[in-house]
Amino acid sequence: MTGPDPAQQKPQPKPRRGPGRPRQDEADDGPGTQERIRLAAREVFAERGYDKTSVRGIAKVAGVDPALVHHYFGSKDELFAAAIEVSMEPALVIPAILGEGPEGIGERLARYFLGIWENPVTRAPLLAVIRSALTHEAAAAVLRRLVLRRLLERVAADLDVPDPTFRAELAASHMIGIALLRYVVQVEPLASADPEAIVTLVAPTLQRYLTED
Repeated sequence: MTGPDPAQQKPQPKPRRGPGRPRQDEADDGPGTQERIRLAAREVFAERGYDKTSVRGIAKVAGVDPALVHHYFGSKDELFAAAIEVSMEPALVIPAILGEGPEGIGERLARYFLGIWENPVTRAPLLAVIRSALTHEAAAAVLRRLVLRRLLERVAADLDVPDPTFRAELAASHMIGIALLRYVVQVEPLASADPEAIVTLVAPTLQRYLTED
């Protein structure tokens, strides 16, 4: 007695995936895929801003399923933060800023901050953050978390000074104000000033915020 003809058997439906859960072959792609998504997100956020960017649009640019974006990064807000962090790299820059001790930390911080803004590759997504933060709370939260908590508060705390959070906020307000006037509003003569001239004038103020009693 023979079994049923395989040609006449109905194909079994594929098991459904839960929300945000990629196929196994997608999940196995690993860190390379995550980096591709982050870079695509940085590009799309910089081009369209926070409000007009969608996870689906980022997935299309990255060449992946939208479910994979959710799997790796969760929400749009978390993806926004990850995209901007590619530009700021706080984990790498903090040791460089702190490495030589308190002396000269204002100059190193000013040079780092202007350096990422002067680089066209990293400037575009940071412009998206600044512009979006003015009108959207989620973008403002990302800016606070990255610039203040993950960078400046850690720098100030390592210096062991009184009121490190307050000092970090003062330093952040100074640098974000420069970014707004120079790169967003483009007020002259600040907009066309030599970056080295800005570092020379700004560094002593940052030094005072972060180190003086």
